[in-house]
Amino acid sequence: MKQIKKLLVANRGEIAIRIFRAAAELDISTVAIYSNEDKSSLHRYKADESYLVGSDLGPAESYLNIERIIDVAKQANVDAIHPGYGFLSENEQFARRCAEEGIKFIGPHLEHLDMFGDKVKARTTAIKADLPVIPGTDGPIKSYELAKEFAEEAGFPLMIKATSGGGGKGMR
Repeated sequence: MKQIKKLLVANRGEIAIRIFRAAAELDISTVAIYSNEDKSSLHRYKADESYLVGSDLGPAESYLNIERIIDVAKQANVDAIHPGYGFLSENEQFARRCAEEGIKFIGPHLEHLDMFGDKVKARTTAIKADLPVIPGTDGPIKSYELAKEFAEEAGFPLMIKATSGGGGKGMR
């Protein structure tokens, strides 16, 4: 396996700083990305290089902009991208774009991302594998009425999860 010399972290804040620290211990150069709102954030200064990816976008849109992140990775000549958690960490399209550009995606394999990035597919796969799952629906709930009906049937407390939510952001 080719050794990683330069790593882009496609995330912000504490998670990015922790990854930069681990990379430094392994003598790997680091690249940060940041949104306009994060231009003074600490993670930007903990990396060896940093690049603005969202001058015209809000923070969420900046860290979810696959093409801009790939462009920065190519410009910075990185070997690998670590997505951190949340944002693009479970995004199969992002991992696929990394592979297409010859950039190592540090995370699950594409087929696993496809299987588990979508929570409905993940639930179906777990049931087929005879794994225990909490009570839930067989597919997305598309209306308030269906959600209310399920809640009354399942009881409380109740957790609602976005089908493609990663990093716990989609839980309510």
